[in-house]
Formats: sequence, C-alpha cells, structure tokens
Amino acid sequence: MSRRSIFSSESVGEGHPDKVCDTISDAVLDACLTQDPTSRVACETYAKSNVVVVGGEITTRASLDYTALVRQAIRDIGYTNDDDIFHADRVFVMNIITSQSPDIAQGVDARAAAGKDTDEQGAGDQGLMFGYACNETPELMPAPVMFAHRLGRAITKIRKAGVVNWLRPDAKTQVSVIYEGQKIIGISNVVISTQHAESVTHETIRSFLIDEVIRKELPGELITKDTQFLINPTGRFVVGGPQGDTGLTGRKIIVDTYGGMGRHGGGAFSGKDPSKVDRSAAYMGRYVAKNVIASGLADRCEVQFAYAIGYPDPVSVNVNTFGTNHVAEEKIEKAVTEVFSFKPAHIVRDLDLLRPIYLKTTNYGHFGKADPDITWERTDKAEALRSAV
Repeated sequence: MSRRSIFSSESVGEGHPDKVCDTISDAVLDACLTQDPTSRVACETYAKSNVVVVGGEITTRASLDYTALVRQAIRDIGYTNDDDIFHADRVFVMNIITSQSPDIAQGVDARAAAGKDTDEQGAGDQGLMFGYACNETPELMPAPVMFAHRLGRAITKIRKAGVVNWLRPDAKTQVSVIYEGQKIIGISNVVISTQHAESVTHETIRSFLIDEVIRKELPGELITKDTQFLINPTGRFVVGGPQGDTGLTGRKIIVDTYGGMGRHGGGAFSGKDPSKVDRSAAYMGRYVAKNVIASGLADRCEVQFAYAIGYPDPVSVNVNTFGTNHVAEEKIEKAVTEVFSFKPAHIVRDLDLLRPIYLKTTNYGHFGKADPDITWERTDKAEALRSAV
C-alpha cells in the first residue's frame, strides 16, 4: 500500500517586504537592459519602515534615475494608501551602487586575460544550480506551490481591481497537499495571511477569502469537510510590508522555484543579469527538466549542474528521475548533454535572455508561467530528446 503523506508549499504577495525588494531589483535590471542589453547588473535592495537602500554592482551605459525607479516599483505594488508608512511618494532612497569588479569582469567577458584558460565567456561565479519538473499539473510543476501561487495571484488581482477596499499589499499563502504515493488525493489545510485596513472585521476577511479566493482557485474535488482554513490566524494584520518587517532581495528562493519539492542551489535570482549563472543556469535547468517530462521520458526530473568562475563549461551535469524514468536514466542524461549546451553564452543565446523581461518573473514563481517572453517554459526540445534517446 502506498504511503500517505502531506507536503506544504508557500507563496507571498507583491507587497511582502522581501518581494518589494525583489521587485525593485528586477525593475533596475529591466531598466538597464532596456537601454543597454550588455549591462552587468547585481542589484540588491533593503527596505525597512520608510527607507529603501539600493546597492550592488552595475556596469552599464544606461542613464537611470534610481529614485524614480524605486518609487514607481513601489507605486505599482500598491503602497499608496494615506496611512502607509512605507509609501511610494514618501520613502527615503539611498543609492550605494558601484561598478562591477574588473577581476570578475575579465572572467565573464568573452576575451583572453592573464591567468584565464579560455577566451570564451565564463560563468559569473562558481556554484550549483537545479532545475525541476513533474507531471502533477499542466504547468509541469509541483501542485503545492502552484496552488499557493494561484491564491496569491487571485488576492492581488482582487486588490488591484478594487473589488474590496480593505485589502493591502502584504500577503502570504500556504497549501498542504495530501499524497498517496505520488497521487494527489486532497488538500489538508490552506493558510492565508493578508494585510488589511483597520476598519474591516476578521469574520469579513475570513468569509471573503474562503468563498471568493480559496473555493474559486483550488480544485473543488480536493477540498473536503476535513480541509482546514486558517485565515489571518493571528487575528489581526494591519501593520505589514516594510513597516512591519525588514525586506531584502533574494530571501524567497524557495517561493521563487519549486516550493521545496525540488532542490535549490542557494543562489537568488532577482536583480541579476543573465551572465550570473545563479539565475540563467537555473532557468536552463528548468528548461531541460520540463522538456524531459514533456518528452515522456520520465514523470519527475531534477537536473543539477555546477560551474567554476570564469570557466565556460559546467564542471558537472547530473540527471535524477527518482525512479520514474521510462528509459534508462543514463540514456536520458546522455541525451540531455547532446541536445542542450550549458555554456553561459549559449544559455543566454538559446533562451534570449538579454531583454527586459525580468519583472514578469519576480512574483508568484519564476517557473510555471505561460508567457512567450519566459522562454525556459517552452517544450520545444521534447522531440529532440526522444530522438537522441
């Protein structure tokens, strides 16, 4: 008999303090790439109370008004209420951006340099990256994190449409999915915490979110009389966003990826141009894993590869199908290395990454979105993998 288990994943809204910082960092990246596609960007943001600190290393020909970019990003999120301490028009912005280290630049640039083994573009840093896909959902993503993202996206859509006037930008969602073996058989509990105006009652919030969000966004057949709904379980969430908690770029790496179902190499995404393999190679890993699943070669797939700074080829490539493979795993791994190139320059080229597309990725996961600009979600290599096998 298959073992019964519960797996939980969370998501956070656009107004969560860390996501505010991710959004600002990606807004800066997109602005740089709009004017100069060769920009090197590593933008980090810190937010607390009414202060935003933008730092990092940026080398670009773009001419930017960083304060204006910060304010617009905050305005788009929705921190524009009169009672917001953290307000788009009132935050104090500190800029401590410098240029990229020339020692790093010579390793990344496609040119020869003293002590460098090759004149090819190298990886921007050492590190390991993972990509993951499975056949649990149409997006070929794990169900728990996709369900959590659905709830968060719906709350934001309702808030921005003005359907109710008491929703505020900060929010978190969490869904616990019941499995019997690998089969999904139910949802054990749903957690939603959303910032709100002081005037609204807890019962109004609870009934609205259950009826208008949870029951409309999650599969009805998975919600039973035993499913528990935990709505604003502290009883009050008026103080939120950077007023209530410190925000920092890159702290929601599990929300950004697979909700904990697939492993993570540790590198954050937002604010980094695609010469940084933390971002671009993780996107490539998702592209590879998704095509393995779409090809029918396995039901679950995780791809890992690793790099040395300044060196163009990965130092390792590993494919794991967790016993769900329909052909020998060695054949799948060999096909992957034949069909895909993991050199940083080739990843940037093949996924067309030197474009201002990154604000589309910031919220509700970097994976599982249906958008033609998000090229790593294509399954156009599935047939090539089948042929290679």
